[in-house]
Amino acid sequence: MSLHVIVGAGPVGSAAAQLLAERGDRVRVVTRSGSGPEHPAVERVAADATDADALARLCDGAAALHNCAAAPFHRWATDWPPLAAALLGAAERSGAVLVTAANLFGYGPVEGPMTEQTPLAATGVQGRVRAGIWRDALAAHEAGRVRATEVRSSDYLGAGTQSLLTVQVLPRVLAGRRASVPADLDAPHSWTYTGDVARTMVACADDERAWGRPWHAPTAPPVSIRDLATRACAQAGAPAPRLSVMPGPVFWLGGLTSPLVRALRETQYQFRRPFVMDSTTTTTTFALEPTPVTDSLRETVDHLARSATPR
Repeated sequence: MSLHVIVGAGPVGSAAAQLLAERGDRVRVVTRSGSGPEHPAVERVAADATDADALARLCDGAAALHNCAAAPFHRWATDWPPLAAALLGAAERSGAVLVTAANLFGYGPVEGPMTEQTPLAATGVQGRVRAGIWRDALAAHEAGRVRATEVRSSDYLGAGTQSLLTVQVLPRVLAGRRASVPADLDAPHSWTYTGDVARTMVACADDERAWGRPWHAPTAPPVSIRDLATRACAQAGAPAPRLSVMPGPVFWLGGLTSPLVRALRETQYQFRRPFVMDSTTTTTTFALEPTPVTDSLRETVDHLARSATPR
C-alpha cells in the first residue's frame, strides 16, 4: 500500500484520489479548505500548498505527488510560480514522483495536430507560465534531483468542469437560450475527459517509462462546439441549440472590465481555428483508450442538469 499525495480536489484531483483509494492505496488530498472525496482511504488535509516546508512534511514517505491544483486563469503569472516551486521542492525533499496535470497552453498557436514533440513556443503570458513550470521540472529531473512527468490535456469534459463549453455554451443552450460564443463553431476541437486524465496520472506515477517527459492524456477525436452542443441538447431532450459567433472586437471589449476575459484574449487562437491534440503515444504506451465523447458529454450534461435543479 503506497501513499499518494494529491494537491487539489477539483474534477481531476478527486477522480485520481478515487482511483488510487479503490485500488488500495493511501491517499492524502491537500487543499486550502480541506475538501476532497469521502472515502475511508482518503485523508483530507487543509494546508497551503505554497508553504514548501509544510508540503514537504505532508509528502514524507509518499510514492508520488500529484499536482492537480488550479489557479484563477487571470492570476496564473502570480499564483503559479510559488505553487510550482513548492511542489517541486516537496518532490525533491521527499523523493516522491512529481506528476503534474497540465494543458496545451505552453505550445502556443500551432499548425496541425499537437504531439508531445511540439515545441513549447507560447507567446502569451499564461502559456509562458505553463511552459516554464515544465521546463523547471524537467531541468530538476535531468539533474537527478527529482523524478517528474507531466500529463497534458485539452479542454475538459466531465462533471464539474470549467471551460468555454461547460460554462458559456451548454448551460444556455440546454435552457433553450441563445449562446454567443467567441469561437469558430465548426472548427474541430479536442476535448479531454477528466477521468482519462486521472487514469493517465496514476499510470505515469507508477511507470518509470513515463518519467522525464510529457504525455498527452487519451483524448477522443476532435468535435466542433456546434456538434457538441447539438449532441448535448439531444441527450437532454432540449430544443436544437441556438448559437451565434461573438465577433472578436466584442470579446476584446469585454476585457476592458473583466480581468478574466482580458487574460483569455491571448488564447482566442484555440477556438477561432482547429485545435487538435494527438494522444497516440500515450494510448499505445500505456494501453489507455479515451472515453467516447458521447459518454463524457452525458456525464457533463447530467451534472449541469443536477446543478440547475432547485433544491
